[in-house]
Parts: sequence; structure tokens; C-alpha cells
Amino acid sequence: MSGHSKWANIKNKKAKTDAAKGKIFTKIGREIAVAAKAGTDPSTNSKLADVIAKAKAANMPNDNIKRSIMKAAGELSNVNYETLVYEGYGIGGSAVILNTLTENKNRTVGDVRHIFDKYGGSMGTTGSVSFMFNNLGILVIERTVELDEDAVMELALDAGADDVIIEDDVYEIRTAPSAFSAVRTYFEERGHSFIEASIQMVPNDKITLNADQLVSFNKMLDAFEDNDDIQDIYHNVELPEEEDDE
Repeated sequence: MSGHSKWANIKNKKAKTDAAKGKIFTKIGREIAVAAKAGTDPSTNSKLADVIAKAKAANMPNDNIKRSIMKAAGELSNVNYETLVYEGYGIGGSAVILNTLTENKNRTVGDVRHIFDKYGGSMGTTGSVSFMFNNLGILVIERTVELDEDAVMELALDAGADDVIIEDDVYEIRTAPSAFSAVRTYFEERGHSFIEASIQMVPNDKITLNADQLVSFNKMLDAFEDNDDIQDIYHNVELPEEEDDE
């Protein structure tokens, strides 16, 4: 179990503005409410438990989580949200995958296509870029003196994880999507909390854009993030600020 990841300066990356946190909490809240429609008890609804873990990793307050669960029986009870995945190319041949949650497919697909087009990209068909990614469960735990490499390796093996990537400040545990809930629960039951906890599309390789392309690409990412229907954004671009921010 070994490898390399990009979780450097994780604490700095989590220090988002209040406005950005509000946007993230709103999106995760909708995800919680939709998951809770299948049952409001996370002990019997593993999907809900997974989303709650994602929310806690994003530092979403417990009150927000509870309110989102309650929405499933209230204002969202008659709203049918659909999970849709869109793929496309950004500037410079970059690959982008978007997870969306929407009650209006026509609006969402129109918005997605418009954003791709506006920033030098194009929307693709299903499978057009997803072959460049692996679908993985990702659990990130802060590295501490009390939690050494051997202990994490042993925990991960016992839990059924596939890989552990060791960084200076974190451990990244990777699982098959089907094993994510079980591995997450195994670590939680032993008192561990997560910096990140979600199933993600992880690129096999990353590409480098030039300075002008990066400006356009980041504007496209911002536009996607500002769209309420888009839950998750995955891409294969090396973003320098992920490594250089202090």
C-alpha cells in the first residue's frame, strides 16, 4: 500500500470563506435530504450515513444536518430530484465530470452546456471522459503522533480498504465504492474523524495547462460551483494553487 496524492496544506484548503461554506452546506444539505427520503435513520440507511460523513468532513454543523434530514419529510417530500452525470472537455483538452442533483433536467443540461461552451469547452456524451478516471471511495484522516503509519495500515487492511496513501500531514484511504460504507464505519467506530469522506472520480493522470488556459479553466470551475444543481466537480487538471498555497 503506497502512492502519492495532493492533500498538502489540507487545513488551508478547508479554510473557505463563509459564502463558499454556505454554498457547500446548501448542496450537501440537499444531498442529505434526498438520501433521507429512503429513511431518516442513518443506522439503517447507509447512503444517508455516507452523506452525513461527507457533511461532517466539510464541517457542516449538526443543526444543519438535522434540518436537512427533516426536509425529506417536509418540503422535499413531493419533489423528485434526479441524479445525473455529465461529462465534457474543458479548455486545452481537459476532462471534466459533473454530478448533478436536479428536479429540472432541461434547465440543468442547458446550464451545463452553456458553461462548457462559454469557457472554451464542449459537453460530451456518456463515457467520453469517464474512462480517464477511477471511481473510488476516499477517506482522509489527519496524521498525528498518536496515529502512526503502521496503525493506519493495519486498520485499513482489517476494514477492507484497497490502498493507503501516506502524506506528510494526512493519510488517504482508498476503497472500492461498494466497500466505502463498511470501511468508513470501521474507522468511525474506532473514534476516527475525516477531513474528506466521499466517493469520487479520481483521474488516472493529470494534465498541465498554460497560464491563460488556467485562468479560463478556473472561471469555468467557479461557474460550475455557483450552479445550485451541480453537486460535485471532478477534473484532470493540475492546479498549482493546490500545492503552492501556504
